[in-house]
Amino acid sequence: MKINHRESERHVLAIMVDNEAGILAKIAGLFTARGYNIDSLTVADISNDHAISRITIVTNGPPQVIDQIEAQLERLVPVHKVVDLTAAGPHVERELALVKVKGTGEKRVEALRLADIFRARPVDTTTTSFVFEITGPPEKIDTFVSLMRELGLVEVGRTGVVGMMRGSEGA
Repeated sequence: MKINHRESERHVLAIMVDNEAGILAKIAGLFTARGYNIDSLTVADISNDHAISRITIVTNGPPQVIDQIEAQLERLVPVHKVVDLTAAGPHVERELALVKVKGTGEKRVEALRLADIFRARPVDTTTTSFVFEITGPPEKIDTFVSLMRELGLVEVGRTGVVGMMRGSEGA
């Protein structure tokens, strides 16, 4: 299926699955086999008995493609529930990144000033570099990284998006 990028929308999917070997490969295979792209993927055990995991996937596509992805995910046996957080309503998204920046003198001062504005925290410091920890929506991290690029960006590590519905109801 050819995707018209003008109709393409970003969606955050929360998928509750049995915590068993191979489930992530099955889900990734479903996306790959159909030519869907995964922009971000996170997985974590969410139950006391380690039986259930939550997979958060960020993908893009027109509404009919997103609906098709959801339907195909729900047909996989170890999948308990699929929630399109984007379509379901107000939700919170966060990501964590570690950002290494080198610099001395004015560039070092500017990196610290920008980190303060973005509430990024230095977690490692040498006389010639910093590693900052920053959390927030992906757009905030993108902006911080692009500003650090001008000051001496060395390396970036990102966790991927996690999301949750607002309010007292669970996904």
